[in-house]
Formats: sequence, structure tokens, C-alpha cells
Amino acid sequence: MKLKQISVFLENKEGKLKNAIEILSENEINIRALSIADTSQFGILRLIVNDYSKAKNALEKSNYVVKITEVIAVKVQDKPGGLNQMLTTLYNNKINVEYIYAFVDCTDGQAIVVVKTENIEKGINVLESENIKVLDAEEVIK
Repeated sequence: MKLKQISVFLENKEGKLKNAIEILSENEINIRALSIADTSQFGILRLIVNDYSKAKNALEKSNYVVKITEVIAVKVQDKPGGLNQMLTTLYNNKINVEYIYAFVDCTDGQAIVVVKTENIEKGINVLESENIKVLDAEEVIK
């Protein structure tokens, strides 16, 4: 139930983000979710896409530094407290969250939360043991 995420390292310069997204568009890569964190000199663009291998190759051909990371995708209710249940479960089991981002699933109105934990396997096992819906890649990139 692990999900592959692409992390793209971008110089914090005008046009770099647009160019990376354009490369994905030209290669018919569908972006399901994204997050960007930046500093004054660089940014990290994190993406869930329909074909991570094809995206990685296309971006690397254009001299982008790309890393594939395993993350967890969880379905939570899109209402106050929906995210808190999942985070409380991880916290109570001493599983550290490194970062998190979310998007709404238009098909059922629930949120999909992408979570990077220090221990992916333990995170998945704990969440599933608490009946929190962990999604597989096909459910996220559909």
C-alpha cells in the first residue's frame, strides 16, 4: 500500500516551476497531487502522478534532480476532525510525520492525505489496525 512520490529539486528562479510542469504536460503525465516547499535558494516540488517512472525520466532528461520516495495515502472524512483522527493514531503509536499534504477526491467528497512517516511499514500497519483507509496507488492515480 505504499505510494511512489516524485520529489523534484528546483532552483528558486522565475520559470523553473512552470518549466517542470510543462515537461510533465508534454509527456502526458497527469498530476494527482502536488506540494511545494521553498527556501530563498531552492524548492522541493512533491508530486503524485499517474506514471512516476515516465515523469522521472522526462524530468531527468531536462537536467532536473529527481528522487522517488515512498509515502502513504490515506482517505479521511472531509470534515472537522477528519485529519485529527489519523494524526492522533500516528502520534499515539510514536510514529513521526515528516510532512503531509492533501487533496479532495471529487468522486466521493472525501480527502486524500499524503503522509511521509519515518517508518512507512509501521505507519501503514498502525493506520490499518485502526480501520483508517490506506489507499493503494491505483486508488489515488485513477
